[in-house]
Amino acid sequence: MQRILSRAARRCTNSSAAFKSPLAQANVASGVHSEDAPTCSNEYDNFTWKNSLVRSVQADIVNALRRGDRQRASMILSNFQNTDWELTKDDFSHILEYCAEAPDPLFVMETLELMEEKTIGMSKGIYRYVIRALSRGGYFKEIAVLQENLPAVYDIWKDCTRYYSPSIIMQRKFVRALTTFGDLQSAYHILQHMVAIAAQSSDHLRLSSKRRYQSPRLDIPVLALSESEDLKLLPDCNLQPSQGKLATGENSADVQPELFEEKTQSFEIVELKADVLSEGNNLADKVGLENGSVLDTLRIVGSAVRRILRWSFNDLMHACVQFNNCQLAEQLFLEMQKLRLRPSKFTYDGFVKTVIASKGVAYAVKVIEVMERKGIKPYNDTLAALSEGFSKDLQLDLAEDFLERISEIRPKHIRAVNALLSGCEIMNEPERAVRILAKMKHVNMKATLRTYELLFSLFGNINVPYEDGNVLSHVEVSKRISIIEMDMLNNEIQHSFVSMKNLIRAFGAEGMIEEMLRYLNVAENILWDINPYQKSDLYSVVLHALVQAKESHKAIMIFKIMRSCGLPTNISIYTTMIECCKWLPCFKSASALLSLMLQDGFHPTVVTYTSLLKVALTKDDFEGALDLLDTCKTEGIEPDIKMFNAVLSHAYYKGQIHVIEYIVECIHREKIQPDPSTLWYTFCVYEEHELYNTAIEALQVLSMRMISEDVSIRGDKITAFEDLILSEEPDAELRITRTFEAGEEFLATALLNLRWCAIMGATLSWSPEESLWARRLASSHDDNRRPLISPSEVPQSWGRKSYF
Repeated sequence: MQRILSRAARRCTNSSAAFKSPLAQANVASGVHSEDAPTCSNEYDNFTWKNSLVRSVQADIVNALRRGDRQRASMILSNFQNTDWELTKDDFSHILEYCAEAPDPLFVMETLELMEEKTIGMSKGIYRYVIRALSRGGYFKEIAVLQENLPAVYDIWKDCTRYYSPSIIMQRKFVRALTTFGDLQSAYHILQHMVAIAAQSSDHLRLSSKRRYQSPRLDIPVLALSESEDLKLLPDCNLQPSQGKLATGENSADVQPELFEEKTQSFEIVELKADVLSEGNNLADKVGLENGSVLDTLRIVGSAVRRILRWSFNDLMHACVQFNNCQLAEQLFLEMQKLRLRPSKFTYDGFVKTVIASKGVAYAVKVIEVMERKGIKPYNDTLAALSEGFSKDLQLDLAEDFLERISEIRPKHIRAVNALLSGCEIMNEPERAVRILAKMKHVNMKATLRTYELLFSLFGNINVPYEDGNVLSHVEVSKRISIIEMDMLNNEIQHSFVSMKNLIRAFGAEGMIEEMLRYLNVAENILWDINPYQKSDLYSVVLHALVQAKESHKAIMIFKIMRSCGLPTNISIYTTMIECCKWLPCFKSASALLSLMLQDGFHPTVVTYTSLLKVALTKDDFEGALDLLDTCKTEGIEPDIKMFNAVLSHAYYKGQIHVIEYIVECIHREKIQPDPSTLWYTFCVYEEHELYNTAIEALQVLSMRMISEDVSIRGDKITAFEDLILSEEPDAELRITRTFEAGEEFLATALLNLRWCAIMGATLSWSPEESLWARRLASSHDDNRRPLISPSEVPQSWGRKSYF
């Protein structure tokens, strides 16, 4: 074919050279049509001359490609853009024919771009050249993928299977293309044909000089002499679109759900069930696995065919990661084991990533343990995925451990690093974040925008939430933020909405109001493309910080600016402004804001009622606060422990024991578990009035309720709890704090309180309702009486300032 093309090119070149003058020949060589070039008077001669010239240009391009001079070939091709000729598909046929033989898929795509720009139609012959070049060059899916045209893949499959059986290599390329589009059902369908071909031992592969597997058969559809149905070798193999439900668990493949019930949580069980394939539309049914013929055949086929099969399984397995299809991933893994296709590291990588998203990281760790027992070392990417999964579950020790196991940290692993930094932010562990940053610097890993967003949140404040900011902490915060911003500048990374929001929040949390307002102005200037809702979100952060800093007048000014600019508001903004009214103090203004909120279509929440309650308490209006509690329940809004604690807090500072007892009983009747603040306010109010026995009794009852309001749940763990509470070992308190995870700090606090009560001589009782104190509170509440609210008389021994 190449000799024929060369002879044709020489004939075209010679004939055109004889026709043209030396000046014209120079113009042709440069790809430019000069006005001084001689032309014929009649249209036929002009047409003939144009065809000769185009053939000559095609020959020059082909010769340049054959010599390996791609730059010159691209230059000559690009000169077509400057011509006034009306080009057709035939003007590119010789180029595409050569690219199909070479193959040269990259130059094919370059030629296709020019043809698309010139709006040149495609013929069957052109499509054939393109398909052959891309498929031989390993770019088969590009013809459809670049155009994002899934129906084109279906059409190509129909053409390939109409007259002959595609080779296993060709089918693997279809699998790759379909998984790119997310049509896992069709890809699975083709995978079944690949197994059938391998079982028939009808496809023998060879290794080319370029170290690529090749089939001795043609990889393009061969047109038959007739359209006889007898020529079809693969009947009923048309791919059907998945009706827009691609890559979903219910439509990926007809797999049997009983294989993947919750009882198969351990990977050992999965291995045992690998010998039992489900009935239905799977590889076992398609190729007769039940009689063992496929297994026997696959044992003797060449390693090349088995490798191609494994690659196709891997393509589909990794598509399950992208589209979160754990069911199909497990089906593929089981069938690989049944077909004696040893899973590779890449197989395990896809399987682990899929089960992390669907079954959790603990299940994925069991898969890793099986790998290691088989002597298979996981990929670094697999370890990174596990680290990211543990970070999302806030198991930061394990997340950091898997990150340390990565032998070579690469830029793509920054996602796992950012996930760990995010976990450090949530769990408030800046010390761990410092270690991570040191490792990043050691391996020369560049931070991303997400990294800087997290750094502002992690290191943008010093004392929060434990203490208020001071001059020293303000200096340190300014220094840290300057360092982070300078590093952003060195890496040419600009602020995003999230980074600026975290930065403004950090300044506000430290009480650095002027700096916060200055950066709000900077954000409005540089983030010009943010939408109104994002801008409103920034203002919401500022308003919250101003209210916390008691800067009520500045908060009112910012709120008025928002209203005048027409920025959207939300419940959070209105709730913040209602709470701002406690610094005025003005319940009338809070009521006006509530009315405005209702006009804007927002309904109050429990947080809104809590803010209203705080405004009422600023004037010691306990009756109004209790009325708000009743209104909240009447409106169908369940009060939470924070709302009750707001009343307890003010009642404690005002010495209102009866109000505290009334609220404590309300908490119990609402079946809301108290928190440490509830215990502290209740205990201290008795202790300050020198009611020590009552204080210990109340602490014991509330600690029991903090463990659980359900008596049966407490009973199941009484023995274990008593061992901790009554232990005489010197490190008993340390054991209690270490026994429970970070999410169970309330339980540890309750046990420490009960241990202290036991040390003080109190009898440990696991029936708090039998306490005289608890029975007295219940009796008072049954009488449906409001608590006696006496004039505020704070004992002189308190020596504490009012909360408000």
